[in-house]
Amino acid sequence: MRFSALCRLSRGAAAPLAGRRGIAPRRGTASAWGRWEKHQAGGARGSAAGKIIQSSKKVLASLQKGHPTFKPTLAIVQVSDEDLVQEINQNFAKEIGLHVIHICLPQGSSEDEIVGEILRLNEDPTVHGVALHLSENAFSSKILNAVKPEKDVDGVSDVNLGRLVRGDTYNCLVSPTASAVMELLEKLVKTVDGKKVLLVETCGPLEASLQCLLQRKGAMTMSCQWKTQQLQSKLHQADVVVVGSTKPKEIPVSWIRPGTTIVNCYPDFLSGEHGYGQDVKYSNQSAIDAVGPLTIAMRMQNMVKTSEKWIQSQQYREWNLHCLKLQLLSPVPSDIEISRGQSPKAVDVLAKEIGLLADEIEIYGQTKAKVRLSLLERLKDQTNGKYVLVAGITPTPLGEGKSTVTIGLVQALTAHLNVNSFACLRQPSQGPTFGVKGGAAGGGYAQVIPMEEFNLHLTGDIHAITAANNLLAAAIDARILHESTQSDKALYNRLVPVVNGVREFSSIQLARLKRLGINKTDPGTLTADEINTFVRLDIDPSTITWQRVLDTNDRFLRKITIGQANTEKGFFRQAQFDIAVASEIMAILALTTSLADMKERLGKMVVANDKNGQPVTAEDLGVTGALAVLMKDAIKPTLMQTLEGTPVFVHAGPFANIAHGNSSVLADKIALKLVGEEGFVVTEAGFGADIGMEKFFNIKCRASGLVPSVVVLVATVRALKMHGGGPNVTAGAPLKKEYTEENLQLVADGCCNLQKQIQIAQLFGVPVVVALNVFKTDSHAEVDLVCEIAKRSGAFDAVPCNHWSAGGRGAVELAQAVRKAASQENRFKYLYNLELPIIEKIRIIAQKVYGAEDIELSPAAQSQISRYSQQGFGNLPICMAKTHLSLSHQPERKGVPIGFILPISDVRASIGAGFIYPLVGTMSTMPGLPTRPCFYDIDLDTDTEQVKGLF
Repeated sequence: MRFSALCRLSRGAAAPLAGRRGIAPRRGTASAWGRWEKHQAGGARGSAAGKIIQSSKKVLASLQKGHPTFKPTLAIVQVSDEDLVQEINQNFAKEIGLHVIHICLPQGSSEDEIVGEILRLNEDPTVHGVALHLSENAFSSKILNAVKPEKDVDGVSDVNLGRLVRGDTYNCLVSPTASAVMELLEKLVKTVDGKKVLLVETCGPLEASLQCLLQRKGAMTMSCQWKTQQLQSKLHQADVVVVGSTKPKEIPVSWIRPGTTIVNCYPDFLSGEHGYGQDVKYSNQSAIDAVGPLTIAMRMQNMVKTSEKWIQSQQYREWNLHCLKLQLLSPVPSDIEISRGQSPKAVDVLAKEIGLLADEIEIYGQTKAKVRLSLLERLKDQTNGKYVLVAGITPTPLGEGKSTVTIGLVQALTAHLNVNSFACLRQPSQGPTFGVKGGAAGGGYAQVIPMEEFNLHLTGDIHAITAANNLLAAAIDARILHESTQSDKALYNRLVPVVNGVREFSSIQLARLKRLGINKTDPGTLTADEINTFVRLDIDPSTITWQRVLDTNDRFLRKITIGQANTEKGFFRQAQFDIAVASEIMAILALTTSLADMKERLGKMVVANDKNGQPVTAEDLGVTGALAVLMKDAIKPTLMQTLEGTPVFVHAGPFANIAHGNSSVLADKIALKLVGEEGFVVTEAGFGADIGMEKFFNIKCRASGLVPSVVVLVATVRALKMHGGGPNVTAGAPLKKEYTEENLQLVADGCCNLQKQIQIAQLFGVPVVVALNVFKTDSHAEVDLVCEIAKRSGAFDAVPCNHWSAGGRGAVELAQAVRKAASQENRFKYLYNLELPIIEKIRIIAQKVYGAEDIELSPAAQSQISRYSQQGFGNLPICMAKTHLSLSHQPERKGVPIGFILPISDVRASIGAGFIYPLVGTMSTMPGLPTRPCFYDIDLDTDTEQVKGLF
């Protein structure tokens, strides 16, 4: 009976839920108030409400025993003057152990204002339940459904009503008033099975809930209003009457059959104005008074239920990943054609599949999402998965496919071996994308999709770095100009101005005063000497190491002159631009472990020395907070997916030859929690093992505290032939026949580089699996030879891989080898002790990793090392800026060069990032464009807006 009406109400209850319907009782007469106080003081513990409160208290205590810091909070949004209910809520909540916050909006608040407050509470992770106390005319379907279903402790949203109708009582929250009515009826009439129950003006979610609960118990339900024409007949037929508003005086009591049970769901029970005689079964005053407190007790019970659900939601979730099928074609189409041929999952679907909560992602379009760092706190007790690094041999200018191997490996692990895995990649710079190398999304049937979004802009992290970097550069030159043209007094008045009659230091200025030893907070109390010390940084322009950056290969910005306009009053100097990914801010993004850590690192960045030789930092310039604001979103890793629908984090993108060349610590840490103890996180280090892998171990692992399980060393027959004496390989030029025809001698001779890179990995005590990236021109004999030599040279295993043409299926053997290697004993160790002198640490890397005979320091390098040591920076790790095309400093020397002296032309410091970086030979930090850049092939279809020719 009335089931269709119930369904209509649950889908879009347009009928309002009145504030008077058992949810918000008002303060009544003095006698009624006295009865309530007596009820609270004496009979609450023995009453139905009291029993529910005590039961809820025990459940919450048990929850908090396992989660002692958990503080469940109920937010009550009120646009009314009903103070009694608030006191009852507070008292019940206090007894259970719940925290209540009361948001009182002004009378007459609009629907949008109320919804806005609800949405804010929905997103507040410290709020676990939301209740509404609104005037009757303030309720609307839009307001009721604004409350998140999991926080809807009053059970008013369509989602909760729908779950109730479907019988999903485990996942739904039931209207507290409806539950209170059912509890009372159970005591008054024992059973409603076969009874006729009339609902008078209950309306909306309450009516829908009551109908569902009553019908499920076998009752026959009818609904009507007080003005219904056949009201007398309906009242006379009913065994039970549930009313949602005060009976009009013109409705005689005689219409109600003697012995009828009446339940009042409206708040005027406290005033005694219920309007019924003494011959109805529900005439006992304590029973009449019970519906209100019982409703609130039921609300608190719902609140405890949401707390249980919340704690469950915070636990690690098993993956329910649905992988995507590949449609393999031969010959293999272009990367962008393959990417376009696959339909990626919506990123929110992917996030849910791998156990991310809805409030832990920030969606960018359909296929990208930022992941919030709060996940690390939620899963702090979850055991990390296995940690795999993909490195390579010394590459050709074409690259040897480390990104492709990384993607192929995770596709094999997850889509084919059913093992949780995550790939963690660097964001590609647009310099190489439009220059010579192309993108970094992998290739063939092992790539990140959509690949054009991966390679172009992504979520704007590099742009944020560029903005932050150049803001700091502008601050340096502006400060020098202002100090050179103003007196101490003028500088002080501008740096600490009077605003609305008040003069005070900003927080960052107070911090600077403290560092200077000036323990004053009143700007008016500084002496002339203290003002001079405070306002003057006295930057020595010749020592400025902070450069402007741009994410474009532009060789003509390698040396420039700035400040030539007349407005700069003759202050000009030589400067340069670096590629954006060479910025120290990029290195900080990749190495930071939290927002607070990033802000601290940004403040520590040394940009120059003052005229006394002391370091000048971003903190001294007062720009730390602004830099953190520009970087606050960039710190969150970006979630994407592979062609087979497995998850990928893309975050940070420092080059390996001029920076440390690894994706972010944060992405790795989050992924290691998400994959679970038996899962794998596969990350990639730039260029050869001598560069990216060495920095991964000595710099990144020191910053993260993480220990790698396996190194996958990528090799190609093509690169080994080059190292064996083959002709030069040039990007954009056809390969010589030596590379397309079988030549076992060249391969065997070139394996010396592979052997050396295996030895480098073994210096760190980590097992090595060689992944031979197979090309169609490679012969079986060449492939077998490489694998045999690799195993003889100490590799745990060596496996040919065909993921480029076959997707994850082509890397299954590699995945199996990696799983076996990860179970081996790990004897990880760092290459050098941080306490060693800077020169000695450089020498260890040069000799043990590169194979140099010794190092040679230029006078400038020697001077800088002495200065950094004196300034207290001598205990930092080393990040060598060196060519990636040779183990030596000379790109043309292939194989394993010996007997060379490694020249150190300069030494710089990235104090915020936390390393010293020597420049080996003539290393440029701004690449140039080749004769025929990649941009010749890139175009946009203006009809479809599709990118063409991106690789």
